[in-house]
Amino acid sequence: MAREEQRRFGLIVIGDEILSGRRSDKHLSKMIELLSERGLHLSWARYVADDPNQITQTLKETFASGDVVFSTGGIGATPDDHTRQATARALGVDLNLHPQAKALITARIIASAEGDPIKADLNRPENQHRFKMGEFPVGSEIIPNPYNQIPGFRIHEHHFFPGFPVMAAPMMAWCLDEHYRELFHQTNWLEQSFIVPSGIESTLTPLMESVESEFEGIKVFSLPSVGDPIRGGVFAKRHIELGVKGDADIVPMALEKLKLGTADLGFEVFIHQ
Repeated sequence: MAREEQRRFGLIVIGDEILSGRRSDKHLSKMIELLSERGLHLSWARYVADDPNQITQTLKETFASGDVVFSTGGIGATPDDHTRQATARALGVDLNLHPQAKALITARIIASAEGDPIKADLNRPENQHRFKMGEFPVGSEIIPNPYNQIPGFRIHEHHFFPGFPVMAAPMMAWCLDEHYRELFHQTNWLEQSFIVPSGIESTLTPLMESVESEFEGIKVFSLPSVGDPIRGGVFAKRHIELGVKGDADIVPMALEKLKLGTADLGFEVFIHQ
């Protein structure tokens, strides 16, 4: 498998409820946290509606990218769940009931029946409908769900989880530990920054470009703010957070060059923790 610096991790969050604001997304911050704990980082994220065509097109693009992709939402069996079907269309394969998923869903139905033979009857229409949650694109592997045993699935380095963070988070962690452990902590990644009160991005941009060109592999970033009275101090008024990220052996040198250049342009430099 390629080294981590040649692999990118991406996140797709699917759901109208996120785009409409009915629910706040918690997957992005959790994905970043899980990757960071393992010495990895998130390269991109997309938010997608519960629209079959939009999901299919997004997945066609991400399958072609070669990235490792985590996707949340839309793998249930209600009319607004389209992810399983869209994945199959994007790959040009059929949906089939996965035998392991069938066994897990069967066990879940029986356990939920609590001894009631009517509720445990697998031929009941509602139980037959539950098996749709185990219909995955041909060639998929299951992802265990420790919360309620209804699995997710993975195929071509795309990993599909329920939209519920309480389920998705441990499933994400399992996938990373089970399939990508060899990529953990391969790079000595570091990010450092400082505050430039009343900074002007247009004036600082040539300096940023110069530092990036001098230090290979380093990324320079600028985060402007109109002010944050709650944080107070230097953060209360308009400012720019200026920084660099990349190889920990190079970041300090690049940051020092950036600080000196900023001061030479007449701006104050404020170091923060």
